[in-house]
Amino acid sequence: MSKFVHLHVHSEYSLLDGLSKIPKLVLQAKIMGMNSLAITDHGGLYGAIKFYKKAKERGIKPILGSEIYLAFEGMQDKRPGVDDTIYHLVLLIKNQEGYQNLVKILTKAHLEGFYYKPRVDEEFLAAHAQGLIALSACLSGKVSQMILAGKMGEAEKAALRYQEIFGKENFYLELQRHPNIGEQNAVNNELLAISKKTGIPLVATADAHYLRKEDAEAQD
Repeated sequence: MSKFVHLHVHSEYSLLDGLSKIPKLVLQAKIMGMNSLAITDHGGLYGAIKFYKKAKERGIKPILGSEIYLAFEGMQDKRPGVDDTIYHLVLLIKNQEGYQNLVKILTKAHLEGFYYKPRVDEEFLAAHAQGLIALSACLSGKVSQMILAGKMGEAEKAALRYQEIFGKENFYLELQRHPNIGEQNAVNNELLAISKKTGIPLVATADAHYLRKEDAEAQD
């Protein structure tokens, strides 16, 4: 069995972004000898029940989650040219409390925080963080965005803030490898430095949007 678990995966329910259909996702994980798999679709849990059932049918442990959108400042702010800036954050469900909290986060994001995308702010996130594990996400995550802007102090501050919100055992800096994205290696190096300095643990993901290399053109 493969010890690697995909923890950042987008299915067809990441609208206009994810290509992979859930039955094929689960089958591919089974073929590759994986015993667990997560889906983390953008801004919702639309595929959660279907994924849970299909994974159980294949003997794979389903890990439910979502890649949420964080507001630039407050989720009530809707200033043109300012609040269309958003940050990504991956949330994974640990238990029943975490499921209930993620549902609350996503509901609030759609009903009250929506501005181009369904958003919440760090204040609301902190009040509903129990039972969740957070990953710093892709280059659109706040930590990565601060690194890309050359604001290393702000990147470290953001990482420590997430660790404070979720707890030392529940926040990870997310390393990815994308050969065609030149900025990724530079960000990875800084994430490694932050981890070494702060003790925040690392996790490797693929931010998968399709199953096979030859699917790239279709996904695009």
